[in-house]
Amino acid sequence: MLEARDLACERGDVRLFAGVSFALAAGELLLVQGPNGSGKTSLLRLVAGLSRPAAGDIRWTGEDIRKLRENYARELLFVGHANAVKDEFSADENLAVARELAGRKSTPLERADALERIGLAARARLPARYLSQGQKRRVALARLCLAADTPLWILDEPFAALDARALATVVALVDEHLARGGMAILTTHQEVAIATRLRHVIALD
Repeated sequence: MLEARDLACERGDVRLFAGVSFALAAGELLLVQGPNGSGKTSLLRLVAGLSRPAAGDIRWTGEDIRKLRENYARELLFVGHANAVKDEFSADENLAVARELAGRKSTPLERADALERIGLAARARLPARYLSQGQKRRVALARLCLAADTPLWILDEPFAALDARALATVVALVDEHLARGGMAILTTHQEVAIATRLRHVIALD
């Protein structure tokens, strides 16, 4: 369903990578690896349609994502390295706003269940400015609990700043997503045991 062909990415006058190709189908996971500065985040942003490649193209169900625009954006969930959490909003409010920006509805009960699963039920109404970095990361990742109907998850360092319990929860969420036929692309510096055997790896250097 997702195909990238001969992608190249440039930052200023520096070419970060070139000739990157992959295909991803239902139930499959793509791990993007490489040292800092190799272009991992840049590749994820290309696939999410947030920036344009210097060369190559990306297709979703056979169509160029630049032509699909909003239709493609509705098919994916992007959680970047930055949490995109507003300090003045509570965890619940941040989650509600994130869903609205994605063009999807959420009920208070759905958000409460999501925050409980991610371990933030006791802090659901607390302004985010009082949360730790790990808790803010969990607010961002609570969106996964509400994204069962979103086929493609693109996650940049989703396990960073998480304790062991939260990490296990996020791994379980990714496992469940892949088991129901979703697709996931993620970067990580950590060894994680994601259940699927339908795994691809791109190593950028």
